[in-house]
Amino acid sequence: MKKSGIADLPLHYGKVPRWLFSRMVKLSRAIVDVILYEFSEEELLRRLSDPYWFQALSCVLGFDWHSSGTTTTTCAALKAAISPEEHGIAICGGKGMTSRKTPEEIEKFSELFSLSSKDMESLVYASRIVAKVDNSCIQDGYQLYHHVFIFTEKARWCVIQQGMNNKLARRYHWLSENVKNFVDEPHSAICCDKIEKEVLNMVARESENSRKISVDLVREGVKRIERDLRDLEKLVKLKMPYRHVILGIDLSKADLKFLRKAHELQPENYEELVALKGMGPKKIRALALISELIYGEKPSWKDPAKFSFAHGGKDGYPYPVNKKVYDASIKTLEEAIEQAKLGNREKQEAIKRLHRLVKL
Repeated sequence: MKKSGIADLPLHYGKVPRWLFSRMVKLSRAIVDVILYEFSEEELLRRLSDPYWFQALSCVLGFDWHSSGTTTTTCAALKAAISPEEHGIAICGGKGMTSRKTPEEIEKFSELFSLSSKDMESLVYASRIVAKVDNSCIQDGYQLYHHVFIFTEKARWCVIQQGMNNKLARRYHWLSENVKNFVDEPHSAICCDKIEKEVLNMVARESENSRKISVDLVREGVKRIERDLRDLEKLVKLKMPYRHVILGIDLSKADLKFLRKAHELQPENYEELVALKGMGPKKIRALALISELIYGEKPSWKDPAKFSFAHGGKDGYPYPVNKKVYDASIKTLEEAIEQAKLGNREKQEAIKRLHRLVKL
């Protein structure tokens, strides 16, 4: 049964102390080892793409359940904990400038995993298009500043990325096995505490016809777009819905020049259009508004956001992190996986029974 809800992710300041982060890395490694031993690399990706499991993992590692820092630091801990050579999983990207190194890291680890050039190119493309979708096709006001791309030796992947808007964070989860189309309901989850009143969501199912009109407009040429923009200017003088008072669609000469180039390329579908370098939020919004106001094909304007304290929190809430308990947890998990590898599953089975008991 699918779960849905809303998660508060307010901005928390300060850095994780070294003594805590080092333990986060050790505990992350132990948890990953158990999941890989009991299940598979694909199961780890599924769990990381589940916002509730990811949030629970962050809390186990020592974060307040609603801290925005759960995303960046938990991903950093996982990246430090997971060895591509040992685990067969690579974690690329990160926060800020580190996210821009994602393509290089994907190429590096693809070579390590002996992936084909086709698989490597597909992974690099996936990393780029998911960022493009969440920054441009979903215009919710949250600017991406964190992008983590995780993939396996079989070229399966998941993405955890986060945007910030007015001190609030919004996290986007993707899982390759769930993505049938990058521009049609592709997310595993989008988490934020605030549902915005109006968000242009061009990857919603309701936006399908608007996507088709956008492609038709570009394929037909700039003259048609310029004509429709003039018609839009006339419509603005009429009484329009509040969201159209400030259209923000005045395309510059450079924008129109880009659309001419896009016309020459004749994109086959909306994904190809969005994937074009230079196809940003402004042009996407302009085409969407033309589609709605001139041709009556409305895109979705609904916010797509949908959606534990094991060791205490780094900010001392609900109580300070207990170092002895934290270290004991790491030791227990590390010993359990080592014993299991040697054939002694008694301790691991005990952990399973404890897990079932906690769930009751």
